[in-house]
Amino acid sequence: MSTVLTDSTAVSGGSSWLDKERTIAAPGFNRWLVPPSALAIHLCIGMAYGFSVFWLPLSKMLQTAGTGAACGKDVGFFAQLFTTECDWSVATLGWMYTLFFVFLGCSAAIWGGWLERAGPRKAGLVSAVCWCGGMLLSAVGIHTHQFWLMILGSGVIGGIGLGLGYISPVSTLIKWFPDRRGMATGMAIMGFGGGAMIGSPLAVELMKRFGTPTDAGVMHTFVAMALVYFVFMVAGALGYRVPPTGWKPEGWTPPAAQVKNTMITQRHVHVKKVWGIPQFWLVWIVLCMNVSAGIGVIGMASPMLQEIFGGSLIGVEARFADLDKTQLAAIAAIAGGFTALLSLFNIGGRFVWASLSDKLGRKATYTVFFVLGGLLYASLPSSAAAGHKLAFVGAVCIILSMYGGGFATVPAYLGDLFGTQMVGAIHGRLLTAWATAGILGPIVVNYMRDYQLGLGIPREQVYNQTMYILVGMLVIGLIANLAIRPIAAKHFMSDAELAAEKKLAHERAAAAEVGSGPGAGKATPVALVFLAWLAVGIPLAWGIYRTLVSAAKFFS
Repeated sequence: MSTVLTDSTAVSGGSSWLDKERTIAAPGFNRWLVPPSALAIHLCIGMAYGFSVFWLPLSKMLQTAGTGAACGKDVGFFAQLFTTECDWSVATLGWMYTLFFVFLGCSAAIWGGWLERAGPRKAGLVSAVCWCGGMLLSAVGIHTHQFWLMILGSGVIGGIGLGLGYISPVSTLIKWFPDRRGMATGMAIMGFGGGAMIGSPLAVELMKRFGTPTDAGVMHTFVAMALVYFVFMVAGALGYRVPPTGWKPEGWTPPAAQVKNTMITQRHVHVKKVWGIPQFWLVWIVLCMNVSAGIGVIGMASPMLQEIFGGSLIGVEARFADLDKTQLAAIAAIAGGFTALLSLFNIGGRFVWASLSDKLGRKATYTVFFVLGGLLYASLPSSAAAGHKLAFVGAVCIILSMYGGGFATVPAYLGDLFGTQMVGAIHGRLLTAWATAGILGPIVVNYMRDYQLGLGIPREQVYNQTMYILVGMLVIGLIANLAIRPIAAKHFMSDAELAAEKKLAHERAAAAEVGSGPGAGKATPVALVFLAWLAVGIPLAWGIYRTLVSAAKFFS
C-alpha cells in the first residue's frame, strides 16, 4: 500500500477542477483506485476491435427495410460515401476499422505532449467526448444512410478519442507503480484488448432488443452504447489521480539504488528529442515487428484454421474445397470458437507477460517474444502437415499472448529507457509503429495467400511461406531489441530543464482537490476500492464468460 503523502496545500481559488494540479492525490490515497479508472476507459474504447459485429447488418440496411439493394460493383468507395440508394459493401465499411488505428496513432503522437501537461483527467474527458460523440454522429449517419458521417464520427473523431484514451493512463500508472511498471500498464492495456469481449456480445444483444423485421436496430445500439460508454469513461476520467512529485511506495527503493541496472534510468528525456535518439527507433522496430507478425495471424486466424484442417475439424476426411455447405457451416462455428480462444490469450497475455517483465526485465521479455515466437511460427507448417490440431492451436494461442504482451510491456520499456516524466507522450509517438504494423502485417498475409492460390498451391499449404516471412520479421525485431543500449547522457534533460517541464506540467509536491476540505489526509476506504474494481470487474467477467462459451465450441 502507498505511504502517507506529504501535507496538502490549498490550490488557488481560480484554478479549474480540470487542471492537473487539482488531481494530485491527497495523503492516504490508495493507488489501487487508479487502475480501475484506466480500465473503465480502456474497456470502452476497446470496442474498436469489435466493430466488425456491425458490418453485416449495416451492409443490408436498405434490403432489410425493403427500400433498396446492395451497391453494384460500378459504385465505388467515394460514391458509397454519399449514396442513399444502395447498401454499403462490407469492404467499404471495413475502412472505418483502418481509420480507427490510423487516427489512434496520429492523435497519440500529436497530442501526447499536451496530455502530459494537461493531465489524465482532462485527456480522459476529451477522449470520452470524442469516442462517444463520434458514435452518436455515426448513429445520425446510419439514420440518414450517409456513410461519410460514420467515417467522420467514429473513424476520425472517434479515432482521436481512441488515441487520447489509450495513452491517458500510461504515465500516471507508471508513476503510481514504479515498483511494478509492467503489471500496472498491463492491467490497463488488458482492458483495451478486452473491450471487444464485452462490446461485441453487448452489441448483439442490443440489436436483438431494438431490431424489428425492417430494422436491424444498429442506430439505436450505437446511441445506447455511446451513452453507457460515456458514463463509464467520465467516471474513469474523474477517478484519475496523479502522485505528488517525489512520491514512492512505502519501503520501495529505486532499482539503481539496489543494483546497478543501467537499462532503468532515473533521469528523463524530453519528448521533442526522441525522434533523434537511436533507441527510440530500435524500440519502434521492436514493436512494429512484433505487432506485424501477430496482427497478420489475427486477421486470418479463422480461414487459416478452416483451410488447413478442412473436414478433419468435424471428423470428415475431406479437404476444405470438397466440403458441402452444411459441413462448411459446421467448421465455421468451430473456427469462431478458435477465434474466441485467441482473444482470451490476447487479453491474458497483456497482463501476464507485462507482469513477468517486472521480474525478467523488458529486454529479456522481448527476447523471449522473438525467439519463442520465431520457433512457434516456424513449427506451424509442420504441425499443419502432420494434422496435429492441438499443437497448431497451442502455438497460435501462445503467439497471440505474446502479441498482446508486446503492447502491454512497451510502455514500461519506454519508462525504463527514457524516464517517466514524458513517457505518455513518448508512448504516443511510438504508436505510429502500430499504425504501420496494421498495414504491413495484413498485407503480407493476405497478398501472399492470394499469390500462392494464384499459383495453384492447395489451400492447406498457402500459409507455409507466409509463416517463414513472419519468422523473418521476428528476426529483425530480435536484432533491434538486442541492439538497444542505455540512452546517452546528452539526451537527458538537465535539472533546470526538468524543473521547467515540471512547472509546465503543473506538478507539485502537495495534494490539491482531494486533499482540501474536511477529511483531507484520511486513508481511502477499502470499500471504495472494492466497489471501483467491482464496477469494471463485473462487465469484464461477463465478457470473459461469453467468450468462454464461444471458445467451448472449438472443443465440443
